[in-house]
Amino acid sequence: MPPIPGSGLAKGLAVTLRTMTKRAHTAQYPETQPELPPRSRGVIGLFEENCTVCMLCARECPDWCIYIDSHKETVPAATPGGRERSRNVLDRFAIDFSLCMYCGICIEVCPFDALFWSPEFEYAETDIHDLTHERDKLREWMWTVPAPPALDPAAEEPKEIAAARKAVDKAEAAAAAAAAAAAAAQAQATDTTPATPPTTPEADA
Repeated sequence: MPPIPGSGLAKGLAVTLRTMTKRAHTAQYPETQPELPPRSRGVIGLFEENCTVCMLCARECPDWCIYIDSHKETVPAATPGGRERSRNVLDRFAIDFSLCMYCGICIEVCPFDALFWSPEFEYAETDIHDLTHERDKLREWMWTVPAPPALDPAAEEPKEIAAARKAVDKAEAAAAAAAAAAAAAQAQATDTTPATPPTTPEADA
């Protein structure tokens, strides 16, 4: 059956009329803050203590908007006769958000969990140069990073946590065994100590 002439126009007008009768829900930003999803990509925070200056994030960034400077320091040997080691010390870590395309590659490739997404998005500037956030500013964004979701109770325990728990249990067992051995040695020493005979006035005379 051929379509009735004007049926498409009638359907479009019907949708328009239904929309006109509904109440509009407009959030009055900035008085009303939007409810963002927990995984929103707002700004990148830096957890400086975890950064080892491996440069993976800077090398993998498609926009080359991550700037890292570092220097090497010599760490003395931990034990006598040991070998000195060198480690990288972070001098500068900056992200130019005027170039960043928010792809998240830098966060994904970081092997030490030093970069995190924060849902904060209110960091517009009147000067484009102010969109280059140095490490102090990136560290401030870390306080706005939401906590990770809770683990599934039925999920398998991570290997790192299992290994750490095993090491703690082993250390506690060794400490308990050492304490028991010390208590047994002390008890044995008390039992083998010769008793001193009591003194009497007649014996002293």
